[in-house]
Formats: sequence, structure tokens, C-alpha cells
Amino acid sequence: MIYHHLYSKFAKKDEVRVGVIGAGNYGTAIVTQDPYTPRMTVVAVADLSVEAARGAYEKAGFAAETLVYCATAAEAEAAIAAGKRVYTDQPALVGDIPAVDIVCESTGVPEASATYALQAIGNGKHVAMITKDCDVTVGPMLKKLATEAGVVYTPVDGDQHGLLIQFYEWAKSIGLTVLSGGKATDGEFVYDDVADTVTIKTDKKIHAPYVETIEVAPEDRKYLGMIPAGKAAEYIEKRVEILSKLPQPGAYDLCETTVAANYTGLAPAVDTLYHAPLRITEIPVAYCERENGGIFEGAGVIDLATCLRDPVESGLGGGVFLVVRCDNAYSNHVLTTKGQIANADNSAAVIYRPYHLCGVETSSTILVAGLLGLDTGSDDYRPRFDLIKVANRDIAVGEVFGNDHSPQLTARIVPALPVAPGNAAAAHLITGNRARVDIAKGTTITYDMVEEPAGSLLWQLRRQQDAAFLA
Repeated sequence: MIYHHLYSKFAKKDEVRVGVIGAGNYGTAIVTQDPYTPRMTVVAVADLSVEAARGAYEKAGFAAETLVYCATAAEAEAAIAAGKRVYTDQPALVGDIPAVDIVCESTGVPEASATYALQAIGNGKHVAMITKDCDVTVGPMLKKLATEAGVVYTPVDGDQHGLLIQFYEWAKSIGLTVLSGGKATDGEFVYDDVADTVTIKTDKKIHAPYVETIEVAPEDRKYLGMIPAGKAAEYIEKRVEILSKLPQPGAYDLCETTVAANYTGLAPAVDTLYHAPLRITEIPVAYCERENGGIFEGAGVIDLATCLRDPVESGLGGGVFLVVRCDNAYSNHVLTTKGQIANADNSAAVIYRPYHLCGVETSSTILVAGLLGLDTGSDDYRPRFDLIKVANRDIAVGEVFGNDHSPQLTARIVPALPVAPGNAAAAHLITGNRARVDIAKGTTITYDMVEEPAGSLLWQLRRQQDAAFLA
């Protein structure tokens, strides 16, 4: 990496002072990396739980006497000037603190996220957007407003979509043709061919009707072996069936995928994604074009993969991948014969990053924004696609729509449409709002089925985005 050279030669200031809103797992990891990250200082942490806000600093090892509770921006500014670190249960004050250079928005609540991001932009501060629910809904509009204000709005290193966007940009910059790209789901399917079982490796709680381990029937064993040439579609279809009782990717996975699609232009082949269970060595076999044995009609596809592996094999680590080729024959020979994992006819190879470090590595985005005035996304962030929801059961009039973790709804990725009756509603414009009518299982949720909340900034920004990009 050349970051240190860029910082030493082109930095616009010596230090980036960071305000974190939302002290969950992700936001806290940004704080705990502060003592080890040159040029970055977290000066304010806000959370509705004052214990969580203070706790982020405590987990980082900061002495109690250096921590100060503040209820106003003026108090916070004075405390920071005195060398203290501020914690608060008043998130709205962070964007008003003059000493803060960049706001890391990680509340996970799209309405609040939009409010704090817009406030920060209006006050001339950069925004590192961690709340993907907000980003997928109005991110292009927030980025447009930030650019007009002369500040940075950026996805972040550490989140899978942020890493995939950078990975894609790098591949294009060196002249690779990207056939497909995607992210690995956090859970991995571990196949024990001695015990004939598949077990999901995950840190998430498993809820019914899913189970942790399945037994593999004798007639199904071959489908968990390496995919033979020309059999990708058949093997994927059978694997999905065989492994259907194990926990599956959720709407949150499709949400990150949608953000990456809107930044890169990679498009889903089907609205539900294939999210195939694949070994690393099978990704270039399956996720390439049909004429070369894969399942995609053409190039430029985005999807998910759940890593299928043996107990002693390494996995994808929740990382990201690209399936690529070189359009020059000599270059492609080098690509596919110098250690990369290729498909059967050497027409494509997979390159992958087998990790994402969440808030632990977000400092690179923060420093690029704060020191260089640059984002770690792409230059063409547009609302190409929307994440939408489909009723997974009957929904009664007046019932509240759940979030991306709710079994009440399933997700799809479709071409973006403006807010209008009959159009499929953007997923996070409906979250927490009520159904206006009875909705039958299997029905796509449209705007006329949702009670619009009064005075919603999120809905207002979405209409601005529609007018700016979709008119």
C-alpha cells in the first residue's frame, strides 16, 4: 500500500478528528483502533446509551480522567480543546462540534442516519456512512449534496460492499474484464465427508426452522463434490435444495449487494440472487458466462456466495471476490497459469480477499477522507437498483413492517423506481411504518400499501434523489 506516502506528501492536515455516532460493535471497533492508528483521533462518541458511548472509550483503554460527558456542542468543543475525549447520549451534537472533521454514522437506523449525515454535510464535515440501510435508500443523494458542499461522503473499508467497490475499481484500473463480483456470506458450510454432515460455521444465533447441521443422503453426496465441467447450473440447484435447512443469506446481505451494485454498475442476474454454495475453487467455474460453463448470460454480474469447504480448508472469511479475465490472449494466459484459480477452459479466474475486518480497518477510509479529501468509493454512485421487500406471510392492515432481520419479509433487488403509487417501495422507507391495507403472502410491497410517516427526512431525501437521478 502507498497510503503512508500519500499522507506524508499530500495530507491537507496533520490529524483527522473523528466523531462516531452509534457505539455498537462496528463503531466501537473504530474507537478501539484509535490508540494504534497514526493521524486519527476519536474525539467524540455518541450513543443513545451513555454507557455504550463511554464503554467504547473504556474498551480502547483510555483513562477515566480523560473522558468527559457533554450535553451540548459548546461543552464538547471546550472539552476537546482541553485534551479530553467526549462521550454523550445526544447524537445530534456530534455534527455541530467544530473540532470534528468527519462523522462516522453507524446508528443502523436509516431515518436517524440520514438526519445526522445531512447535518454533518451542512456543517462542512465529511461523512463515513456505515449504516447501509440509509446508504442503499438515499446514499446517491447524500453523496451529491456532499460533493456540492465540498466534503466527502464515502462507503467504508471494513464493510463488504465498501471493499467490493474498491476491489472492482482496482480491477478495472489495471484493465481486467470483470465477469462477476460479490461478497461471501458470514456463515460457511463445512462438509464432513466422513460423517456425511454439513454444519454451518457462524457466530449468529440459529432460529427455527433452520438447523445447525444436516445429514447428507447417499444419493446427494456427489453434488457436494467438485462441480464437473458444464454442470454448474445442475449442481448449484441441487446444493441449494440439499442445504436448504441450514441458515440462508438474509435481506441484509442483499442490502450490501445493492449498495455495491449502485456504485459499480454490476447487476444481479436474478432479483433474488443465486447465492450459491461454492468452494473457492468453484467460483470461477460457476460465476462466469454460460459459453464457458458458468451460469451467467453475460459479464458484469453481482451475486453472493456461501463458502462450502472441508473442515481443514480455509474459507472466504466473509470477504469479497471477483471473477475476471484479460481480453488479450497473452495476458489471460499469464492470469490463469501463474497461481490463480481458473475455470476449466482458463477463460476466467477468481481473485478474492478472504477477510473483512469491520471497524478495525475503517481507519483507512477515515484517513483518506480527512487527510486527502477523497472517498474510497467510485465516481459514479447512482440509484441503479433498489432493495425491495415481499411479504413472507399475510400482513394485516396496521401491522408494522420489520427490518432486514425480520422473517415477515423477504428481499429482492430490482431496477430503481421513484416514489409513486404502484411502484415497489424501497425497503428501508417501509421499515417501522404501518401497512395501509391487508397484504397477502407473496405480494411485493408498493408505496400505496405503506403509511408514509409525517415529516420524514428519509422520504424527503428519497424524493430529492428521484428528481435528481430518475426524472
